[in-house]
Amino acid sequence: MADIENFNGFKQSLVDKNEQTYGREARAKYGDKAVDKANARVKGLTHKQYDEGEALRLELEDVLKAAVEAGDPAGELAQKACTLHKQWLNLYQPHYSAAYHMGLGEMYVADERFREYYDKLALGCARFLRDAIRVFCSKP
Repeated sequence: MADIENFNGFKQSLVDKNEQTYGREARAKYGDKAVDKANARVKGLTHKQYDEGEALRLELEDVLKAAVEAGDPAGELAQKACTLHKQWLNLYQPHYSAAYHMGLGEMYVADERFREYYDKLALGCARFLRDAIRVFCSKP
């Protein structure tokens, strides 16, 4: 029981930190309903789902670094990174669409906070990921 309470407290702290950092901006841009739904999704994650998300994130970062080094957004490593990214997204946004995925790719380049996050992995990584997502989402 204590483990579940600790995990629930941990998830609540993630939501609280996100609200404090981005809440006003996200609510103005996407509305209260969308933000509340996203917060509920995070709070509803099981320990297994959270661990799976972290494992996917770490694998994505490793594959993405290697893909940037390879230099081909349409290449096998880049497309594997996009598949991992999609799997990660599906944990937090169960109604995936290619338009949503491509919109995130654009945001990763346009928003300095996301660009910095990805470019810490590898120089130019945010743009590379955006380009790889475009290829990924253009496939039938």
